[in-house]
Amino acid sequence: MGEKRIIYLDHAATTYTRPDVLAAMIPYYTEHFGNPSSIYSIAGDSRKAIDTARSQVAKALNAESDEIYFTSGGSESDNWAIKGVAFANRKKGNHIITSGIEHHAVLHTCKFLEKEGFEVTYLPVDKYGLVDPAELERAITEKTVLITIMYANNEIGTIEPITELGAIARKHKVPFHTDAVQAIGNIPIDVKTQNIDMLSLSAHKFYGPKGVGALYVKKGVRIDNLIHGGGQERKKRAGTENIAGIVGLGKAIELATANIPAHNAKIQTMRDRLMKGILEKIPNAYLNGHPEKRLPGNLNVSFEFIEGESMLLWLDDEGICASTGSACTSGSLEPSHVLLATGLPVEISHGSLRLTLGDVNTDQDVDVVLEVLPKVVSRLRDMSPLYQQSPKKGGCDV
Repeated sequence: MGEKRIIYLDHAATTYTRPDVLAAMIPYYTEHFGNPSSIYSIAGDSRKAIDTARSQVAKALNAESDEIYFTSGGSESDNWAIKGVAFANRKKGNHIITSGIEHHAVLHTCKFLEKEGFEVTYLPVDKYGLVDPAELERAITEKTVLITIMYANNEIGTIEPITELGAIARKHKVPFHTDAVQAIGNIPIDVKTQNIDMLSLSAHKFYGPKGVGALYVKKGVRIDNLIHGGGQERKKRAGTENIAGIVGLGKAIELATANIPAHNAKIQTMRDRLMKGILEKIPNAYLNGHPEKRLPGNLNVSFEFIEGESMLLWLDDEGICASTGSACTSGSLEPSHVLLATGLPVEISHGSLRLTLGDVNTDQDVDVVLEVLPKVVSRLRDMSPLYQQSPKKGGCDV
């Protein structure tokens, strides 16, 4: 008997590293290993590699190369953008605006700043997870020093009206940051036309290596350093550069943004078939997030009368990798703050399942999930006293 095929449906948590990305990285672990800060020739090779990667990232965002700073990942980029601008502009004001569905790298940073004397407005979202631009404009005061709204939500996949939100920020001369970790490779991004002043990204979300990311900072934005030490990254981010990782990021973002429409068409077709099948086959199931303004590979569904954690374990037994939400909170028993913000009841939020498709997935994967998942949900409901007592038992209320 052969080994059971693993069906990986958690691409929002992380992706594999493409073989051609890994191949580009290896020489910088072995042959071109020089410290870029040194003056000998192999150090020059490292510097050139970093410059090339910086240009690759800049091209993907329609930014300038000297506006790109390499970091250890999305969380550091978010922390740097938010703390850096907040502290650099403290004399001007102490007000920050964000949304209630941000990644914890943003929310926890804002909570930290509240302890430092800053005031934070957490904008509400509608039932689809969308921020209302009018709400943003009403929230701006003369003390507002930063607006940070994510490009696309990591749990429910909803894509925010970034261009419109950025235009409002620009109108009021407030720096605008967006956590675009989930958007790279899924949505064409142009920081100039979209009024984006800062943007966070992370390589491992688009088939690059883990432990490396970048922060785009528009020229003229006042931002303090987050990490102090040497003069790396034009004296803005200390620490010996992760050369191989940076090379991998550059190659990965070049590949991920080369043909977004074709990539999306394939994945969205599978996602839509999976979504249709789940909602048709499983009673009392609810789609979370916007039905159309969502990431092409994202499907987030809640099932009444079951616990998401149990569902994940049973799916894992069948070789299916999924999640209940953010990878950073998968160990938590608390209901998703994103789903609660959209108005979903706590008891239904607990039964959420996030399936995120990527390049490794096939139509056969969709077929297997559509065969396995209804059985898993049915078995779990058979063990639920609440389901046995419910008038919805056996009915479809989708």
